[in-house]
Amino acid sequence: MNKYSPNYYIGVMSGTSLDGVDIALMDFAKNPPKMTTCDFFPMPEELRADISALLKTGETNLQKLGEIDHRLGLLYAQTINVFLVKNQLKVEDIQAIGCHGQTVWHSPDSAYPFTTQIGDMNLVAAKTGITTICDFRRKDMAVGGQGAPLVPAFHQAIFNDPSRLSVVLNIGGISNISVLKPNRPAIGYDVGAGNTLMDSWIEQHQGKRYDKNGEWAISGKVNEALLESLLDEPFFSKTPPKSTGRELFNLTWLAKKLENFTACKPENVQRTLAEFTAKSIANELITLQTELPCLLLVCGGGARNPLLMERLADLLPNWNVTTTTEFGLDIDYVEAAAFAWLAHQRMNNLPSNMPSVTGAKKAVSLGVIYPAE
Repeated sequence: MNKYSPNYYIGVMSGTSLDGVDIALMDFAKNPPKMTTCDFFPMPEELRADISALLKTGETNLQKLGEIDHRLGLLYAQTINVFLVKNQLKVEDIQAIGCHGQTVWHSPDSAYPFTTQIGDMNLVAAKTGITTICDFRRKDMAVGGQGAPLVPAFHQAIFNDPSRLSVVLNIGGISNISVLKPNRPAIGYDVGAGNTLMDSWIEQHQGKRYDKNGEWAISGKVNEALLESLLDEPFFSKTPPKSTGRELFNLTWLAKKLENFTACKPENVQRTLAEFTAKSIANELITLQTELPCLLLVCGGGARNPLLMERLADLLPNWNVTTTTEFGLDIDYVEAAAFAWLAHQRMNNLPSNMPSVTGAKKAVSLGVIYPAE
C-alpha cells in the first residue's frame, strides 16, 4: 500500500482591515483540497499606521513606498517562517507560497486600468526558501478583466452543489460575493463597503480598530434618511462585473454624506453604517434568489459581528444564512486558503480566473512565480 503523501501549499493574505497576516496551509492531495492548519499574525503598529496613511490619501513618495514594500516583504517572510516552526513543517514540505500582497490602489475602470499590491516577494522567496507566487490580479486585467474578485473560482471548487443556489459572502473591508448556480458559470463581484466604514468611524471616534460584536452600533439607532443617502451611490446600480475598495468607501466619502446630518450622534451613524452594510448585501441577494434552496455562506470578519448576521437573516427570510466554518472552512481564513489554491493553479499552469466573474476575455493562469533559488 502506498504511503499517503500530502501536497502542501501555503496561502497568505493581508486585507483592507490591516489587522494582520492570515496564513492557511492547504493539502491538495485531498479532493476537495483541505485546510490542514491556519494562523494569524498581528500587523506591527508602525507598519499598519504607515500603510493606513498611504491608503487614506493615495499619496506618498518613492522612498517611503519602497521602504513599505520592503517591510511588508520581511513581515510576510517572518510570519511564514514562524508558522513553519509552530507547525513542525519543513521547507521541502511546501510546494509553493501564494501571497496576495497588500492592495494599496485598485483602479480597473480608469483610462489606463491598473491595480497595485505591494510586499517584495523576492524577500519572501529568499528568506523562506520556498517558491513564492504573487501579482495575481494584473494578468486578468491584461486580458480585459477587472482583476477582481479572484476568489469565486476557489469557492466554486469547494462549495458548489447542484441541488441549491449557493452564495459565498466575504465581509472583509469590502463585501464581495461568489454566486454558484447549478449548471451555470460562477459569477462574483463586490457588493458594498463591508467593514471598512464601520472600522474607520469607530477608530476616528473611539480609537478602536473595530466595533467588537457590533456593541457600539447596537447602542445606536438607524437614521433612515442617512441610510437612504448612503444607498444612493452609483456603484450599487452598476451591473457586474464590478469591484470597489477604500478608494470609494472611505471617511471622505462618508463626510460628504453626513453634511446634511450634522446632528446625528456618532453611535447612530455607526448603527446606520452597519445597516448600510447589511442592506446593500441583502438588496443584491434578493435579486439572485430562485426556487431552489438558497444558502448564504458568510466568511470574513463580518461573520463575527452578531448584529450583521442577525440583520442578514432578518432581511433574507428565504435564505439559510450560516458561515463557511459550518462547511469546513474557517471564516477567518477563506481568502488565505484561496491564495494557496491560486498558487497551486499557477504551479500547474491551470486557469485560475473566471471570465464570467472578472469580465476577462479568456481564462488564464494568474500569478508571477518567484523561485526560491
